[in-house]
Amino acid sequence: MYDEVKLKSKLVDMMKWFHQFCEENSLTYYAVGGTMLGAVRHKGFIPWDDDIDVGMPREDYNKLCKLIGNRLTGKYYLETPETEARDFFYPYGKLYDTTTTLAENTALKIKRGIFIDIFPLDGLGDTEQEASKYLKKVLWFQNFYLARVLAVRKGRSFIKNAATVVVKIIPQFIINDRNLRLKLVDKCRKFGFYDFEYVSNITGNWGMKEMMPREFFGEPTLYDFEDMRIYGAQNYEGYLKSLYGDWRKLPPKEKRVTHHDFILMDLDKSYLTDNEDR
Repeated sequence: MYDEVKLKSKLVDMMKWFHQFCEENSLTYYAVGGTMLGAVRHKGFIPWDDDIDVGMPREDYNKLCKLIGNRLTGKYYLETPETEARDFFYPYGKLYDTTTTLAENTALKIKRGIFIDIFPLDGLGDTEQEASKYLKKVLWFQNFYLARVLAVRKGRSFIKNAATVVVKIIPQFIINDRNLRLKLVDKCRKFGFYDFEYVSNITGNWGMKEMMPREFFGEPTLYDFEDMRIYGAQNYEGYLKSLYGDWRKLPPKEKRVTHHDFILMDLDKSYLTDNEDR
């Protein structure tokens, strides 16, 4: 168990820093996924959730990575898919609090700090048909990659767990995971966010549901989130309905649980003290 109140407080502090950094550097971001849902429905975290997700148009995401990617900025560290670290496998950026320690149940048993996920938002096409066709191709490639790096997990479908076991048989000298990740990034960033009518958080959690008209994001709009204000999609109704359907309806009690699978969390110890892979 961990101190949920303290965790959320530290995450809000991270978000305040990130929001200010984006403001100072004219970078656009939006709350996405459960963070956007929490902002609209709960004016903060979804009560049973404990993370923050943001999305940035690829052009702004690239600027962010150029400014601070894979470098320590105060107590925060932005790690990107281009990192040389052997145990990082995410195809998007993660902003870590280096004063903390967190380990997740993944195949590589990655140990960093608590984090904010920073997803790039990409273009797909000008019609729903061409956007859907391209997204399906990229998601197939992404699912293959994720099967290589994720761990077998309780609660995941038998087929996904079986695929995870099978594709790991292929050795690294035949299929190198870092090269595979960079190829996935290339496929995601093929089309600019601002250049097409349909866009997606391709590496997000919702697959085809992430595809939507760019106008749903629109002008970044401020929403209350805990004791601060963060930017989110202008058309929150269109955005949230695309991901969740009837987003105003709470899920049944048995599903009001976090989706994270943490092995270790220490909110008072830096992972840098014993992480020699960096």
